[in-house]
Amino acid sequence: MYKAIAANKRNTILIMALFIGLVAGIGYVVSALYGEPSITWWVLAGVTIYALIQYFAAAKLATAMTGAKQIEKRDNPRLYRMVENLSITLGMPMPKVYIIDDPAPNAFATGRDPKHAIVAATTGLMEIMDDNELEAVMAHEMGHVQNYDIRVSMIAFGLVSAIAILSDIVLRMLFFGGDRRDSNMHPAVLIIGLVVVILAPIIATMVQLAVSRQREFLADASGAMTTRDPESLAKALEKLQSYGQPMKRQNSSTAHLFFSNPLKKGGLSKLFSSHPPLEDRIERLRTNAGKF
Repeated sequence: MYKAIAANKRNTILIMALFIGLVAGIGYVVSALYGEPSITWWVLAGVTIYALIQYFAAAKLATAMTGAKQIEKRDNPRLYRMVENLSITLGMPMPKVYIIDDPAPNAFATGRDPKHAIVAATTGLMEIMDDNELEAVMAHEMGHVQNYDIRVSMIAFGLVSAIAILSDIVLRMLFFGGDRRDSNMHPAVLIIGLVVVILAPIIATMVQLAVSRQREFLADASGAMTTRDPESLAKALEKLQSYGQPMKRQNSSTAHLFFSNPLKKGGLSKLFSSHPPLEDRIERLRTNAGKF
């Protein structure tokens, strides 16, 4: 478990380096296009500022986009006390608790760090889960907070958005930017630049999805260790197999935050899913039950 967390942190550094490399590659294309090397550094600075803004604002955006509403203990004692007890067990600050009025059973966690964390559950989740299963799901979400997955998700979300916007701008500059004869750009550089700009958003999104899938497995393990009850989490996942449905408010930019994929499944759902298959998560929990 601790080895997995350590590997998680190392992978985070590598992932951020990859994102920065993609941004630098796009910046280099613009620099070559206009014959001005300093543009690369301006691009890096601009994307960093954008990602930071996203990082600090993303939690509020996520709750607004999902329709989540903050509650106090008197509003829903069952959910609030579960999160409160889990916080005490883990020795973590109490996160803000939100409820989403949606029949689809699901939950999510977001925020910058444990001191600025948010956990939320849908009304549909609370209806179909018994107390042990609901506690297991919320322990999973607290696992995301404990492992700082919420921070990585916010940074990755900001960088993926920035790369997508930047790539779109550069493509427009390449095709509609007017006369650039002074840049002396070799045709091969133009071709490579086009490939980089077109593929960068796709690569960034695929990396973000891969990261999210691995962190779901780790949060499952963290939640099982917290409750010492992996079977309840496995049963909760089985209920999602039977009763799971897309959420009313669907947005691909926040899908990776949820306990299970909140989007309608498509033909390439496995490849582009932000979550591993439920059956794989159930199998891992039951195979490793003795280790928790």
